[in-house]
Parts: sequence; structure tokens; C-alpha cells
Amino acid sequence: MSPQSTARRVRLVISDVDGTLVKTDKSLAPSTVAAAGRLHAAGIPLAIVSARPPRGMLWIAQELGLAGLLAGFNGGTIMQPDGTVVEQHTVPQGAARTALELFAHSHVSAWLFTAEEWLAQDPEGPHVDHERRTVRFNERIVENFDAYIGQAGKVVGVTDDARLLAELEHELQGMLGDTANAKLSQTYYLDVTHRDANKGNAVRMLAAHVGVDLADVAVLGDMANDLPMFDVAGFAVAMGNGSPEVQAQAGAVTGSNDADGWAQAVDQFILPRGR
Repeated sequence: MSPQSTARRVRLVISDVDGTLVKTDKSLAPSTVAAAGRLHAAGIPLAIVSARPPRGMLWIAQELGLAGLLAGFNGGTIMQPDGTVVEQHTVPQGAARTALELFAHSHVSAWLFTAEEWLAQDPEGPHVDHERRTVRFNERIVENFDAYIGQAGKVVGVTDDARLLAELEHELQGMLGDTANAKLSQTYYLDVTHRDANKGNAVRMLAAHVGVDLADVAVLGDMANDLPMFDVAGFAVAMGNGSPEVQAQAGAVTGSNDADGWAQAVDQFILPRGR
């Protein structure tokens, strides 16, 4: 489906979280909360999908009053707002070990997320404090990840060397082949997930759960890992802080996540298509 196409009538909105729904400081802008309320008043359900662990999305669902399913780990884990896991696709053990070995060899910090926990080896590592504020729960420090490999919903490489991480994205995907996905979710996070864990599949599942045709779905995102959503939805909105690559694939571009862009998208592009 062309990302430039216009939804026949928006009956479901699915939004990315970081860089899209929340501000850079990981808070929800009052304008975003109000705009979500206007969607609800118009009878248009809102769902969220993220590279985050599902547990790190629960507070957002609560603040926005969301009643539908949440898609974490880029769709690798589907969870109800009460925390009940509906469906889960873990990273194949071989892929997880390959990723961890490459990160160690490249001197890149590594995290492992299960459906319930965030495991790390260094409490002072890069972005650990940032991630605590983002997901609103703390890591558990482990000596190694061996006992948890089979439970990994996501393995993450973490470094502020954006150029290195971009290179590792291509190298690691080549090593993994079609066994798993290796995608940047931020310039400093390289996420490894199950091969079926992509946001396009998440949109399909969330739309089916609500009973809405994909042509009637509007999606919002900012990163390359959001493009699978753009490919399947009837209408796609890119954030103003998104890359030129992402903006070029969208049907509309709104303001940045720090300048009320999400609310602008709802009012200018989505609600008029919901009538």
C-alpha cells in the first residue's frame, strides 16, 4: 500500500512512542494528552507500538486511558493494559548469542529484556539512567546473560558512537540473516528482536483485534523502524524530528515531538479524516 495514500476514513490510530508520542525528556506533553482525548471523543481508538519493553509502556496507556492492546519490542510482545501477555516472540538463542558476542567484541554495552525484566551488567553504563526514566522501572544487574538467553524479547547494543552503531546494524543483520531483526530504534540503541517482530506486523495484529481494515488505519512515527507501519497503513504521518528518509515515505509531516507535533497531526491530518 502506498504510504502517500489517504485512508478512506480513519477508524484506528497507531502511534510509535519515543520520538513521536513522548517528548525528548520522555514525558507526555499536555497537548498530546488532550489530543488523545479528542480521538477518544471522536470514537477513534488509539493504540501504541514501540521498541520499548511492554512494561515500559504501561504508564503511558494509563495516562492516556488506553483500553486496547500494547505492542512492545516492535511487536514481539503483545500485552493487555493490565500487563497480561497475549502473544510473545522471543529472540532465537543463536541470534541472541551472536549479537551479544558482536557487542562485546565491539566494546558496546549490552542489555537483555524479557517480558518482565531489564537485565544489565553495568549500572553506570551508557544510557542506563536515561532508560530508567524512559521505562520507569529499574534494571537488574547480572554477571552475564547466559541464564536468560531463551527469554529474550529484545537484546540491545548501547553506545553514543552513532557511526559505529550504524555500521554494526548492517554487519549484524548480515550475520543474522532472516533469523532475527537488527534495527536501530535510536541513534544510540541497536535492537535485536524476533524476525516477525516488526511494526508492520504489529499494525496488522492491532487492526485485526479492533476489527478495522488496514486502509482505515493512520500511523505516526519518526524512525526507520517505523517504516513497516507506513507500508501497511492507509495513512502515515512522519514527525518533524524524523529523518528525511522517514518523512519521504509519509503522507504528511507534522511538527517535532518537542513542539506539539503529535497533537498537530491529530487535529490537522487525522480528525478531519475521521469524519
